[in-house]
Amino acid sequence: MGCDGGTIPKRHELVKGPKKVEKVDKNAELAAKWKYCALSQEKLKRPIVACELGRVYNKDAIIEYLLDKSAERPNSEVVAHIRSIKDVKELNLTDNPAWEGERHNIKGDCYEDMHCAMFICPVVGLEMNGKHKFLYLQTCGCVFSERALREVKTEICHKCGDPFQEDNLVMLNGSKDEVEKLQKAMEERRLKAKTAKKSKKSKDTKVSKSLDSTGSCDTSEIKSTSLNGEGSSGSCGDSAPGPSTSGECSKMLKAPAGPIAGSKRSIQDMKDKSETYKSLFTSHSSAKRTKDQISNWVTHTPYHF
Repeated sequence: MGCDGGTIPKRHELVKGPKKVEKVDKNAELAAKWKYCALSQEKLKRPIVACELGRVYNKDAIIEYLLDKSAERPNSEVVAHIRSIKDVKELNLTDNPAWEGERHNIKGDCYEDMHCAMFICPVVGLEMNGKHKFLYLQTCGCVFSERALREVKTEICHKCGDPFQEDNLVMLNGSKDEVEKLQKAMEERRLKAKTAKKSKKSKDTKVSKSLDSTGSCDTSEIKSTSLNGEGSSGSCGDSAPGPSTSGECSKMLKAPAGPIAGSKRSIQDMKDKSETYKSLFTSHSSAKRTKDQISNWVTHTPYHF
């Protein structure tokens, strides 16, 4: 059981104190955020998207999550705020010319820089490895370092030239405080969009109701007036006549020139028409047969014995 053979145990060997908190390696934490997808924990590969909270994902992983949200995933709480593909933005990243790939040092006989990143800032040239803060624009998806936006102040994107505002900037892989600010801004933005949608819907319903109450005519009265021959005068349904409704009702009640649809037309009614047009009808004289052309009816009753 120990303590035999003249060994003298020390105090730290006999008394167990509190366990030390294990510290996460900063390099490993940065690599997990900037080189791996936040949902699937796979290495980032294009196309790469980012959410409104600044987390980076593979687009394939987001599509799989949206297609089947009931599947068990280790990091499902990370994407709980993503409702559709519109809640993420595809990033327009700039490749790092110094990036040689992942398998350039297979033998292990050369130096490999662990902080070398696949992407850089197109303005300053800083590598996107977590040491420097990077932001992306929600309008176009271009990614820049915070230093570039601070030193070169402009309201136009440095890469594509699209205009933007400060509200369109989102911090990538920010701290807890920055993520909380982004979450509050996201909730406010969604609430405004929801209220605007409700107000627009209520306005549309009010407009439709007002049109139904003032601008529509009673079809039964229209039919009765058209049959009685009162095409120029008529009344709308239950609403009082007004400047806006009288014009519509008069247009609907006006009957076309000529006989009523469905009635038999004769050639005498078509005074202004040409003879060629009149000859198309069976009531024209050219369509009638003469007495010589009309044959007598012959009846024959066969008797079978």
